[in-house]
Order: sequence, then structure tokens, then C-alpha cells
Amino acid sequence: MRYFFRVVLYVIGGSVALSACSLFGGKGGKPTAQNPGQNSTATGLAYNDEDQGGFMVNPYEGQPDAPNMVFIEGGRAVMGSFEEDVMSYRDNIERTVSVASFYMDETEIANVHWLEYMHYLAKDSSQEAYQAALPDTTVWVGKLAFNDPYVEHYLRYPGFRYFPVVGITWSQASKYAVWRTRAVNIKLAEDAGEEYAESDGRIPLESGIVVPAYRLPTEAEWEYAAQALIGTQWLEELQTHQRIYPWDGHAVRNPYGKQMGFMLANFKRGRGDYAGIAGRLNDGALITSYIYEYPPNDYGLYNMAGNVSEWVQDIYRPMSFQDFDDLNPIRRDGFLDPASGTNSGYNSDFEKNPESFTSLITDRARVYKGGSWKDVAYWMSPGTRRYLDQDSATATIGFRCAMIRAGSNY
Repeated sequence: MRYFFRVVLYVIGGSVALSACSLFGGKGGKPTAQNPGQNSTATGLAYNDEDQGGFMVNPYEGQPDAPNMVFIEGGRAVMGSFEEDVMSYRDNIERTVSVASFYMDETEIANVHWLEYMHYLAKDSSQEAYQAALPDTTVWVGKLAFNDPYVEHYLRYPGFRYFPVVGITWSQASKYAVWRTRAVNIKLAEDAGEEYAESDGRIPLESGIVVPAYRLPTEAEWEYAAQALIGTQWLEELQTHQRIYPWDGHAVRNPYGKQMGFMLANFKRGRGDYAGIAGRLNDGALITSYIYEYPPNDYGLYNMAGNVSEWVQDIYRPMSFQDFDDLNPIRRDGFLDPASGTNSGYNSDFEKNPESFTSLITDRARVYKGGSWKDVAYWMSPGTRRYLDQDSATATIGFRCAMIRAGSNY
């Protein structure tokens, strides 16, 4: 029989008194998730006592740390584009939303992370699964450009280990998140000295030793994390300003200290100008760059503008901004705006005419956010959004994962 509680003893005048927090440890002696006490407050039955049914209440000290995850405190924000809509899409109009706290990868997923994934797939999965996970290295091919070396070297050459993986589809990124969840939780269980049975394909969440699922962030989470308006907070309910980019100001160069004048992101300055001139390169990268290369934003996230654009969960609809819920918004499917419907001039006839459909507004079109090494500065604004078929890949799109903050009400 095991009991999980803390005992606090006070010596008072030679006698020993038991404090209220010996049983619970919460405010005013009330039970908490970390200190539930010995007995159920609803039935009085003992926890972890085989003689009284054996209901287990495992030790819990909070959500375990997950590799590469940074905490993003949630709150209210204004989603949408704050720049001139030069593309005239009008598909991300400003609106106020609230986003719950979550975790996000500090960096983009790198080549070495994807090679690790393929290594374990080759050991533990079918050949079919391994083949399905291979990135499309031909995304570097250009009929009128000599990018051939990247086709063979970018993914596997050691010098590119910590450059963002590209040639990854939305579907492949989603499957990686599932594998990563299992790999991390197996390691956490081993570190905790626990044995578990994976009969249903998961480690029980009730154990308190595992983390929630890794996944792609929602568009709202990604945009909220990129803005990082925690850095503009003033007093209790005020923010001093909005942001065009994930940093302050209208410029794309660092205005401070020894790094003054250096670019704050990896992007294309203009036609034919990917890195500046020899001897004084501006962003120092003709293609992608080291995933820690540029200063992080106020949440500690690297390359939320530039380097590679990033997949998010949402399917694309140009009018999503008017249909979204204002708490944790996401668009998962064609609800209110079916791909085959007639209520929008943007909708597609893909299902009836898959070879020559008139629009990519389908339930397979996924949003990707942020500018890339091949984009001009306009696309680095967190409010901009683009879309691509979930099984397509390019040399400019990568991804990072997110995770809920379990047991949190904010």
C-alpha cells in the first residue's frame, strides 16, 4: 500500500502538531493535482489502497519537460495582417481572439532530426513506411538553375545537419509528430523507471510521466507565437504597440549593439539578391541557414520569420477569419464553406475534375506561414498566409511542432 502526500510537522511547545497541508498541501488545506491527499473527497475511499479498491492516484509534479519545447503563455491578441494587402487576398482580416497557453519548438525541425526519424523507421517499421517518409530532394532542381549539389547533399551531408529539413509535405510532418510523441514518451517512461504496456498504442496519460501529443501548431498558435507580443506588454491590460514582424520596428536590420546593421532574418531582399555582396553579406545565406542563426523573438523562438515557411494544421479558406471561433480558432475542414459548394467564388471543382480543377480551395489545401529564404520581406509578417496541397513539398517549406499545456485553464 502506497500513499503519496507530504507531511509537514511543527514542533509547538514540545508537542508535535500535524498541519492541514500534511494531507493536501493546497491553499487553505484543500487538495490539488500535485497533493491530492490520502482519501477521495467525494467518497472517502483511500487512494492507492488495494483493500479499498486500489484506485491509483500517481505522483504528479506538473507536465514533464518535452525536448526542444518552449512555453508560450496564452492570452488575447489581434490576429490578421497589419500591412497593406498587396496581393488583394483579404483572407486574414484583423480580429480579436484568445489563445490558450501551449508549447512550441524552439527551432524548426532540422535535417539531423529527420535523419534520426528515418533511422528508427528503417529499424522498426515497414519498408513502405520508410519510403513514405523520404523527403523530396528534387525540390531543389531548377531547369534554369544549377542547384544540383543540394539534391544530393542538403539532407545528408553533415555540414547541413542543423539546417531546416525541406521537401516535407504536410502529411509527412504530421506523421513525424506522431512518431516523435511515442519516442519521447518511451524515453520519459524509461527515465522514470516505469514499465508500461502499449496494448492500445499509447502510454497511459494517467501515469503523469508522459507528455501530450506533439502536433503541428494551429494557424492561430503559430501567428500568436510569432508576434510574441509579451515583449510589448505594459501594465496589466495594455500593450505599447503591435508588430509588423516578430521584432519591434519597421526595419529588418538589428538596431542595437555589436550586431547593429545585421539582418534579423534570412530572406530575399529583391530580385537576384539572396545574401548581399561578398565581404559584407547581409543575411549570410543564399539558401536556408542554421536553425539558431538569427536572434530569437521575445518567446525565445528562432526563425519565426524567414529561413523556411512552416506548415500549420489548418486547411485554407479565404473567409476563415469571419467563421472562426474567437477562442483557440482552427479550421479543420470545409464546415460552413464546403470545397464543392457554390457559396463562394473561390471554391474548387477538384472532386469532379481532379486533373484540371479550377482552384486549390479544397479540404486538402493546408496553410503555411512565415516567409522563407526565397521570399521578400512582405511574407515575413506573421499575418500573411499562403496555402499548398497537403501532399506537395517545396524547398522553402519546413515545420516545427507544438503541444498543449495540459491541466491549464489559460
